[in-house]
Amino acid sequence: MAVVLILVLIVVGSVLFHVLSPWWWTPIASNWTYIDSTLVITFWITGIVFVAVVSFMAYCVFRFRHRPGNRAHYEPENRRLELMLAGGTAVGVAAMLAPGLIVWNQFITVPADAASVEVVSQQWLWSFRLPGADGKLGRAQTRDVTAENPLGLDKNDANGLDDVIIEGGELHLPIGKPVHILLRSVDVLHDFYVPEFRAKMDMIPGMVTYFWFTPTRTGNFEILCAELCGVGHPQMRGSVVVDNDADYQTWLGQQQTFTQLTASSGEPPPAN
Repeated sequence: MAVVLILVLIVVGSVLFHVLSPWWWTPIASNWTYIDSTLVITFWITGIVFVAVVSFMAYCVFRFRHRPGNRAHYEPENRRLELMLAGGTAVGVAAMLAPGLIVWNQFITVPADAASVEVVSQQWLWSFRLPGADGKLGRAQTRDVTAENPLGLDKNDANGLDDVIIEGGELHLPIGKPVHILLRSVDVLHDFYVPEFRAKMDMIPGMVTYFWFTPTRTGNFEILCAELCGVGHPQMRGSVVVDNDADYQTWLGQQQTFTQLTASSGEPPPAN
């Protein structure tokens, strides 16, 4: 009977902790409400299964406990029970996967008016690139990375000459405007993760991955690397600051372009 009581307490305690927990959601700083809805659906499905399985265990321990004179009934197969369990499992798994497919489609369908921002990772530093006055990012290749050109921009691409470069600093974004995040790694596998944005994506050397979001709350949010990338992995952190439009324009005007950085390093000016 002690085992039955423990199992019942586990079910009741788990449900109460989930419902009454003060650590419900991280404050939202973007438009990923549908991701939270998908998590809620998963919690409901897995929670119902958890309560059903543990409650059934408690029932079995109580119903089939040892009693003098009782003998177990041996039944190696039960087709009806097997079909019910297999069918119920299939429905449950499909119910968890289907919303994920819808969310993924939203996750990678970038609005036409989204501004492009490139995030570049390397051991163990975050760098950023924003389009300049022409609104276009220039070409970049990992093979062009040097000490004077840490993001590997193509010096012969006119679209990249006015690109804004932020190496190891804060990334500022304007509130209420969709952002197309382009992700690139120059060395090993990294993962760009801002928990409040409900968004993360692997950064794979030789590829450009992406996602998008719309900041909906001003503030300073920490960037984490969610992929083990070497001994400095725990210290690979950065910041995203969501500003109102005036503060964002002020910050943007203080940043250097690729041409200015090249000139200050003593490199020959890029070809026009």
